[in-house]
Amino acid sequence: MKVKVINRSGLPLPAYATQFSAGLDVRAANPEPIVLEPLGRAMVPTGLYLEIPAGYEVQVRPRSGLAAKRGVTVLNAPGTIDADYRGEVCVILVNLGAEPFVVERGERIAQLVLARHEVIEWEEAAELAGSDRGAGGFGSTGVK
Repeated sequence: MKVKVINRSGLPLPAYATQFSAGLDVRAANPEPIVLEPLGRAMVPTGLYLEIPAGYEVQVRPRSGLAAKRGVTVLNAPGTIDADYRGEVCVILVNLGAEPFVVERGERIAQLVLARHEVIEWEEAAELAGSDRGAGGFGSTGVK
C-alpha cells in the first residue's frame, strides 16, 4: 500500500528490518541529543509528514530492544496517527529505566505499523446478549 510521505529529517525513510517485519523502524530527527532522565519523557521529532489513506491509521509502537535493554518505551503505546493528520510525526518516549538515556539523532526509536480500522456506528440497546464471561473484568478469565 502506498503512503505519501514528506521527509524533512535528512535521514533514511522508515524501513523494515527484515523481510517479515510488521513494523518499520523510525528514527529520531532531533537536532541535538535529548537526555531522558529516569521517569522522564519527551516528544521526539521524526521529520516525517504522512498522508495516510482513509480507513487506515499508522500505529507508533515501542522497539523491543530499547524496552528490554534500556527501559525506554513509547508512552502512549500504541500511538495513533490518524488519516487526516498532516503535522510532523513525533514519538513520545519515556525512560522507565534506572539510568539516563540519551536519544541521539538518527537512532531508531520506535516502529510504525499500518493498520486498517472500521468506523463504529452505535446501536443503542436496553440490554446486551449474554456470554460465558459476562461482566467479569480484569483478571477474571481462567480463575476458578
